[in-house]
Amino acid sequence: MSHRIDAQLAFLIEADKLKSTLRATTLCDRSRRENSGEHSWHIALYAMVMAEHAVRPIRVDRVIKMLLIHDIVEIDAGDNPIHGNHDPAEQDVIEQKAADRIFGLLPTDQASAFRALWNEFEAAETDDAIFAKSIDRVQPVIANLETDGGTWPEYNVTPAQLQTRVGVKVQRGAPAIWNTLKTRIDTWFTQNT
Repeated sequence: MSHRIDAQLAFLIEADKLKSTLRATTLCDRSRRENSGEHSWHIALYAMVMAEHAVRPIRVDRVIKMLLIHDIVEIDAGDNPIHGNHDPAEQDVIEQKAADRIFGLLPTDQASAFRALWNEFEAAETDDAIFAKSIDRVQPVIANLETDGGTWPEYNVTPAQLQTRVGVKVQRGAPAIWNTLKTRIDTWFTQNT
């Protein structure tokens, strides 16, 4: 039993590093950039609040679990903003290695269960994962809207880019949310470009 607890504690101590992984997104009060730990907590809360808008029935408990671990690989891989300039294939290799290492800290049964949940999120084929991916994309949009465009000007983001990089994923799992956001996005771009 002691070995199991030691392994679990090692994972939890490692997960604390997610709090030091800064993201491009700023907090809605504009005081600073958020970290990946805060992001994971916030989108888990988004899922609880917005679950009724999923396009198909979901198990919100599974969605929350996915969202709490989905970015844990950023401890090793860092955060690569969706509008940033990086090679997705190269990033995938880095994230797979990070998932092997970090989930590998857990006892075998938990490592397998967490990794399977992370893989499910990444594949975005189940109703739970599709909704989780949708919600993951919503929160940064809200932060950018609340901060007068946030990082959109820095990354030269266009409405078309938002639609293809974000909107498509949100529409797939929560079209009503995207429709509401789209109105706000269109207004922002009309007033600021």
